[in-house]
Formats: sequence, C-alpha cells, structure tokens
Amino acid sequence: MHPSLPVSSNPTSASSPVLQALGAVVDYGERTILQGLDLAVHAGEIYALLGANGAGKTTTLSLFLGFVRPRSGQVRVQGVDPVTAAAQARGLIAYIPENVALYEHLSARENVAYLLDLAGQPASRDAIGQALSAAGLDAAAHDRRVSGFSKGMRQKVAIALALARKVPALLLDEPTSGLDPQATAEFSRLITQLRGQGVAILMVTHDLLGAADVADRMGFIAGGRLVEEVAARGEERFDVRALHRHYAGTGTGASADANAHADADAGAGAGAGAGVQGAAA
Repeated sequence: MHPSLPVSSNPTSASSPVLQALGAVVDYGERTILQGLDLAVHAGEIYALLGANGAGKTTTLSLFLGFVRPRSGQVRVQGVDPVTAAAQARGLIAYIPENVALYEHLSARENVAYLLDLAGQPASRDAIGQALSAAGLDAAAHDRRVSGFSKGMRQKVAIALALARKVPALLLDEPTSGLDPQATAEFSRLITQLRGQGVAILMVTHDLLGAADVADRMGFIAGGRLVEEVAARGEERFDVRALHRHYAGTGTGASADANAHADADAGAGAGAGAGVQGAAA
C-alpha cells in the first residue's frame, strides 16, 4: 500500500518532486487507463514520457491538470491536490498542447497580456515584450495578429506566457510534432532554458531522438503503467539504439492495450485540450 502524499498550501522543499503521482489508478467508463502509475518530476528536470497510442500518456497530463480524478492513489503539483484544489494547482502549471489555442484576432503581445490578466498576474507591455523575446519570437512579430503564425511561433507565445507567469511546472503534449528541424532545435533550446530556471518539465512525445537530446530522464509507459525509466549519463546521454529497441518493444507489447484504451485516452486528451485556457490562466 502506498503511503499518503502530503497536502500543502505552500511550495514544497526543493528536494520534493514538483509533479508526483503515487499509485494513481484512472478509469474511463469500464476501462482502466492508468493502473497504479508512479511518476515524479523534480525542479530543473526534463522528463520525457513515451509509449504507444492509448498507453496512458495524455491521461497522465490530464491527471496533473485535474481534468480526471484518480479512483485510487494520489497526485500532487508542488504539494497541491489538483482535484480538491484545482484552481491552486493549475496556477502552478503551464500546459502547451500539440496545437496551441490562441485568440486569433489578437496579437502575440495582446494574447499574453489577456491571459496574464485572467491569471491575476498582469504585466507591463515591456515585461511582456521581454518574455516574448526570451521565448525566441522576433520583435517584429510581437504586435502581429497570431492568425498567421506557424505552429512554432504559437508555441513561442505559449512559452512566453509560461515565462511571464513564472510557474514551477510545464506540461507538453507532442511539442515537436509537425515542426521542421530548425523549429525543433529552437524549441529544445527554449525548454532547456526553462529547465535552467528550475522549471519541472513533463513532456509527452513520440519523438525518441528529440527526447534523447533534451531529457534528463525518459519513462516508458505501457498498459497504464510506467514499465521502465532511463536516466541520461555521460556525454552520450542515452544509448539511442538500445532505447529504440526498447521503445519498439514497448509499443509492440502495448498494442493490445492501445487498441483497447486509445479512445479513452483520446477522451481524456479532449478534456485537457478543452481546459488549456484554464491551465494557462
């Protein structure tokens, strides 16, 4: 039996995980999507979560966002229960989905300003400009409507919001999907910068090579369980060939679970996507 995680109204110590799930079980209808998930992400760490479609990756993000309630087990965001204290927990998280939703008729600067106002963290025009520049968005694009922005530019606006809010945790759902190599490299630089500022980053991805470039640890999820974790070591960081063999094996082993659970995991993902503005605020 897992010990209970402490519930705190204040930030936990630096040694405690920023994101933690302990024995989390999540059902969707009659299906069990997460079967006793144990996961911890610390400050200043990039954790990449990989697995087949339907393995429970998106449900894991929804769990930390408070969009799904575990049947058993505990979940904490810097000591806060995201179910019983949803607003407080979401105030500690920035969530960037695969496709970033912004207000199309507003400029990048106006989007960040509006979302900061919703979060109760208003900032000056100059401070927002600094955050956009730090996120890698060209100054000429700060006051352009986002309706013409590429996926990479939209992500930079979302990262600027995270920088301005100074949140301790960042959740990413397939962040490099659809990005060209240059945009992928730029994105990796940005999240590495956030890691250097002490942000705990949980990244759900299918991009094994991209994850190997930036992650401090990788976790492989299958059938709703974390089946293995691998930590970066030395200059080479990861044995990519061995990881590929393992990832392919995990995907094969999880194929039946993926077929059984894909719709449920997608349903949890729809809930997470619908709540992106709430998490941003």
